Amino acid sequence: MRLTTKGRYAVTAMLDLALHYDRGPIALAEIAARQGISLSYLEQLFVRLRRGGLVNSARGPGGGYRLGRPTDAISVAEVIRAVDETVDATRCGGRKNCQGEERCLTHDLWEDLSRQIESFLGDISLARLVGQRGVRDVSARQDTGALRGATKTRFPLIKV
Repeated sequence: MRLTTKGRYAVTAMLDLALHYDRGPIALAEIAARQGISLSYLEQLFVRLRRGGLVNSARGPGGGYRLGRPTDAISVAEVIRAVDETVDATRCGGRKNCQGEERCLTHDLWEDLSRQIESFLGDISLARLVGQRGVRDVSARQDTGALRGATKTRFPLIKV
């Protein structure tokens, strides 16, 4: 079982959006800066997240992205599925052709594990993650770091 960076980054970006929902639409550049994710990669992910109804976009000055539903109505599993990611522990992708063209000895075990993981992630909402103290502490640190970085970038000191 392997969750690729696509799924991890999508969950991270959605959690960042959930943590900053009170600021209105959030620019992807802000998320990219706070989370250290490529802006172009985020743009690709957010096309899929928008298509899946998990985010809405606002154009123009002050534009960006908002959550498409309340934080308690978006599960981690939904986010992963929206970016075409699966959490499948089987070697065959569930096709039951793991050993040649036949089912392998442990196929049912890995299929059951996949269902357990899906169920586990389906029970975790963005609201639940936002409510965790550790998540809020990391977010506060990232916000502080992003502000420091923005100040250095926008208003560099010029020595004369």
